[in-house]
Amino acid sequence: MLKKYFAPGSLFSYKGYRNFFISGAIFVLGASAFPIALAVTVLDNGGDASALGLILAARVAAGTLFMLVGGVWADRLPRKWIMIGADSFRAVICLILLFISANNLPLWAIGLLVFLMGLGDSFGAPAGSAIVPSLVPNELLPAGNVAKGIVAKVGNIVGPGLGGLAITVLGADWTFGFIGVSFLIATSLIFTIQEPPRQEILEDKPTFLFELREGFKLVWEIKWIAASIAMASFQLMVIVAAESVLLPVITRREFHTDSVFALSAAMFSLGGALSAIAAIKFQTKKPGLVAISLWGVFAVAPLVLAFPINETFVVVGYFIAGLSIGGWEAYWVTAVQREVPQDMQGRVFSIDMVGSGGLMPIGMALVGPIVLLMGERTFLLSAIVFHILICYLVLLVPGVKEMRDPRRTASDSSSMGEQS
Repeated sequence: MLKKYFAPGSLFSYKGYRNFFISGAIFVLGASAFPIALAVTVLDNGGDASALGLILAARVAAGTLFMLVGGVWADRLPRKWIMIGADSFRAVICLILLFISANNLPLWAIGLLVFLMGLGDSFGAPAGSAIVPSLVPNELLPAGNVAKGIVAKVGNIVGPGLGGLAITVLGADWTFGFIGVSFLIATSLIFTIQEPPRQEILEDKPTFLFELREGFKLVWEIKWIAASIAMASFQLMVIVAAESVLLPVITRREFHTDSVFALSAAMFSLGGALSAIAAIKFQTKKPGLVAISLWGVFAVAPLVLAFPINETFVVVGYFIAGLSIGGWEAYWVTAVQREVPQDMQGRVFSIDMVGSGGLMPIGMALVGPIVLLMGERTFLLSAIVFHILICYLVLLVPGVKEMRDPRRTASDSSSMGEQS
């Protein structure tokens, strides 16, 4: 049965991709345990929703500030070395939390270390997305992207559980140590990847700012990409920031345990993995319409937080909400890799990550004050309405439903007409 997955020409027959995949699986186990350990540490240290929101925002803020820098360097240098540096740096941060003892640190110091974790994210993420076309042929890109997304989801299912178990058995400090070691093991596999040389790395490069402007120019010219990034930016600021901060706060308050928080995060990832598998099987001419329609289902997450009837209701709600993200990840990355020249993909992915998450730190920081002003349930229900409205509006932009530049489609049709 397994032989077909390693047969010549199959996805995992390519050694570079295989090592990249295994490395990602190990890394995400630790990465998905990190927010569990972090939230428990902050709350145990006397932090409230406002403090947790600010500390979570610190990581996103670092990514926002430095992601564009990471994207440019991912197009300038071999991407595997960018990933090795970023992964090793994040491992060191976790080991610092172990040896200094996170539970003895003031909240501002924890926030500073979390900010530095975000700095590592800003270099590792663009390189990790842009390296895939160097590891597999074009016809295997959709499968490669989905497999990468699925391993992240599976890791996000197992990781929170491992994080919760490690905290129970070992405590938060040693959980950070476990996370750091997993990062180092994952990094060791990246060393074995033989990334094909890209000609543009060897040539004289224009200035950093020129390359950055070229990336923004390309994103602006491809309207469906620009519109999708703008959609995500506002939605992450409002609805995703709200549920990220309030999930651990509400579940601990209502159910007097951290297990519902961890289990909900795991079930969310399970839903995402299942929908990603379904998406790769489902071929459609309008992947954007399918993906954004599914993304609207994310509204279930804040809905169950607004009405936390019981533990099962919240966990099942998060599983349903997780179904919203698999289609987007399956279609979006492949579409960008198809539409954008390979030598600019690092910049475009970094612009996507900055644009998508650029306003999220503001949203996280404001969750606590807004809840005090509006009330928890009113805020969550308002976020749902906002989310659905933005999903509808972005579908009106030309090219979004197809995830394809209408100008290119018209040009291709014209060329075929001339040839005939």
